[in-house]
Amino acid sequence: MRMKMKKSLLVVGMALAFAAPAFALDKTPTAPMVSPLGVPGVTDAQLDPAFWVRRLGADADRVLLDAKGVDASNARMLAGDPTIFDLTALPASIPKAQASEWIGDLSSRPKRTLYDDKGQEIPAATLDGLVTDANLAALPDTITPRYALVVERAALRSFPSNLRAFTSNDDTDIDRFQESALFPGMPVAILHESRDGQWAFVVSKRYRAWIERKHIAEGPRDTVLAYASAAPYRLVTGPKVRTVYTPELPKASELPLDMGTRLPIAEVPRDAPVNGQHPYTSYAVQLPLRNDDGTLRIAPALVQKNADTAGSPLPVTQGNILRQAFKFLGERYGWGHDYDSRDCSGFVSEVYASLGLLMPRNTGDQARSPVLQRTPFTDASTRAERDAAVAHLRVGDLVYIPGHVMMMIGRIDGQPYVIHDTNGGSVLGADGKLHSMHLNAVSVTPLLPLMYDPTHRYVDRMTTIVRVAP
Repeated sequence: MRMKMKKSLLVVGMALAFAAPAFALDKTPTAPMVSPLGVPGVTDAQLDPAFWVRRLGADADRVLLDAKGVDASNARMLAGDPTIFDLTALPASIPKAQASEWIGDLSSRPKRTLYDDKGQEIPAATLDGLVTDANLAALPDTITPRYALVVERAALRSFPSNLRAFTSNDDTDIDRFQESALFPGMPVAILHESRDGQWAFVVSKRYRAWIERKHIAEGPRDTVLAYASAAPYRLVTGPKVRTVYTPELPKASELPLDMGTRLPIAEVPRDAPVNGQHPYTSYAVQLPLRNDDGTLRIAPALVQKNADTAGSPLPVTQGNILRQAFKFLGERYGWGHDYDSRDCSGFVSEVYASLGLLMPRNTGDQARSPVLQRTPFTDASTRAERDAAVAHLRVGDLVYIPGHVMMMIGRIDGQPYVIHDTNGGSVLGADGKLHSMHLNAVSVTPLLPLMYDPTHRYVDRMTTIVRVAP
């Protein structure tokens, strides 16, 4: 399997004025309007998920996919999507050529000029050193994977380095070496180590990349894989919750847990303290911890019962899709899960993860997945065909343009609205020129006024519409 994880940057934003929200589908908005919030077409009322849920009426809580359907969807994803990796099916040995291809595919030397976080050009020798640090020459003829659990939220990187790299010297938001992130309890297979031994090249369910070894704890294969599928469990359904503070076990104290994180329930006596505290007001969960020698141990930790977690995935309904998506509203945009947040594709995949549904990590992979229900578009697709598809969007549908994904949340006077994690958007102003403003957060916007360039709407550049829960 070959997975190219190179991402294209889409600079998107919103202008302070554009057309009124009731647009004909076949017209580009040009008439200006003033918004009290500074984001045209959006009012305070629209920032409440209840506003959109009410518009669904009786359909809001209709189950789109039951538990068996969710399991079947995930099984198809594991079997049929080349960017999803079933660690239980990973071979006992991997040929050097395969591992070298996987690592080289990600850690190839950058050809363009890059800048560091101080705006200075990164020297060629430094870039050469990153490739050397990947240590490909040390790969044996066959690799026996080792297994580990992630013990804290950790970045996945293009190279075994925390060096931040940017394509311009005045923009330090989009770190080109940042790939994604993994959350506590996620299993990984270790295939290789960096030259200094401080980084591991790992395969996780949705990504292959470099992770600092201090963020993972090695254990027996069966222990690691059993942990990931253990039941009963608690699933984080809030944007982020934390374990209970405990001075008795600092590694388990106030540990951030992102939406979609799954932790097995720990068997503890009901009347015995857990980390110095009676557990009756909390759930005792099994938390993976790293010993000083890098090995894995499992210890109990507490997650408050009033925290936003569930004992199973939330029902797949349009109402729950909206409620979960709006929990991220206003969160800072973080390319590749940078800034302790997430990007557009991470946002939508973590919303669906809280409903139990597995998706590829990156926008291109999501849009091309052979498993998801897709409506593709090409350069030959007419404007009428695209507008007709937009007219049939359902709440929860995902709209893809190059480098970006948006989630449909409903309509006002026929105008489709989306929620998306964006670092911008562009619209035509009253002067007929393209205006932009960096939203830089999970935001609600109308769809039709968003412009890809001065003459093409986002809708004109749609590559795919995906319905995750048909």
